[in-house]
Amino acid sequence: MTLHLAVALDGAGWHPAAWRDSPAEVFSAGYWAGLVTEAERGLLDFVTIEDALGLQSTLPDGPDDRTDQVRGRFDAVLLASRLAPLTSRIGLVPTATTTHTEPFHVAIGIATLDHISQGRAGWRAQVSPRASEARHFGRREFPPIDRILNRPGGVDLSADPHVRDLFAEAADAVEVARRLWESWDHDAEIRDEATGRFIDRDKLHYIDFAGRFFSVKGPSITPRPPQGQPVVTALAHARLPYEFAAGGADVVYVTPHSAEQARAIVEELRGLNGEIKIFADLLVFLGEDAARRRARLDELDGAELVSDAAIFTGTPGELADVLLEWRRAGIQGFRLRPGTLPYDLTRITRELTAELRSRAAFRHEYEAATLRDLLGLPRRATRYAEVS
Repeated sequence: MTLHLAVALDGAGWHPAAWRDSPAEVFSAGYWAGLVTEAERGLLDFVTIEDALGLQSTLPDGPDDRTDQVRGRFDAVLLASRLAPLTSRIGLVPTATTTHTEPFHVAIGIATLDHISQGRAGWRAQVSPRASEARHFGRREFPPIDRILNRPGGVDLSADPHVRDLFAEAADAVEVARRLWESWDHDAEIRDEATGRFIDRDKLHYIDFAGRFFSVKGPSITPRPPQGQPVVTALAHARLPYEFAAGGADVVYVTPHSAEQARAIVEELRGLNGEIKIFADLLVFLGEDAARRRARLDELDGAELVSDAAIFTGTPGELADVLLEWRRAGIQGFRLRPGTLPYDLTRITRELTAELRSRAAFRHEYEAATLRDLLGLPRRATRYAEVS
């Protein structure tokens, strides 16, 4: 059975000092084109592109004063649209926040990406809880994150009303986007020269969404995406984001640190949604010299690397052992975070995939043209079919 494999692209890599060990020109289109074409060369399912509404920082909320780490990034949706014509089979999954941005804008952006890529678009939906990010927009005031994290009784973000509201808003945003993607029937564009009608107006639908956070009339201004529903994904670490992902996403990224934790997370998620695809995140340094490279970067950064995800340091063969062990625990795919780019990416695409292929655990060629089909996700019937 083919293991699903994706990579998460961010700056020069996931180590804060990665740029010190990389020739990467992180603010050039050519650099990103090289990364995504390499990922497609390795027959990976998709790439995700990180994004946020604030500069990278070592602080929980707001910018720090460090000048020795990468700061700044491209808009992920726009970047994915630039990369789409350079690829033909790999999925493109940019991050777009559900906070401070209108779901109408996100929906048409992802739908446009799906058209440009001919059915390979996805969306990593993400909340933006920081007060410093809210100040970029001036419409809402958020409590400082450190006040939430340092609340008496320990860290339980799901108990905080602000955090719960952000995830409730995110759930509504995903629902709005899904309705907008369906607001055009697939055959709404008729181009009937005899009658002079370009579209059949009866095949465009008002979504009439009215919720606590949004009121959206619709229809979308962008025709129905080739996939019908682009793939929605989310990163989740605990019960509240698990519930969000289970309620609206097709794929969830989780962060176990052992096979036992993976098994427990899978069991919890399956109790919420029996169909969602479960991917595990791993931050990886690959090769015979992986430990040396990681130690050097730690020294340059002045601190040992820490991550929400498990950190793997070793050979592609050893990583393959871990992936297959976690698959037996119920994990269906992996989103690997390369420690440095492009070095660790090429170890994934050229060595890890070959190792998995030798164990009959990875594809020899792409089996499908769209991301939904590649992941084995069902095609949904539009909720407006009866209206038509």
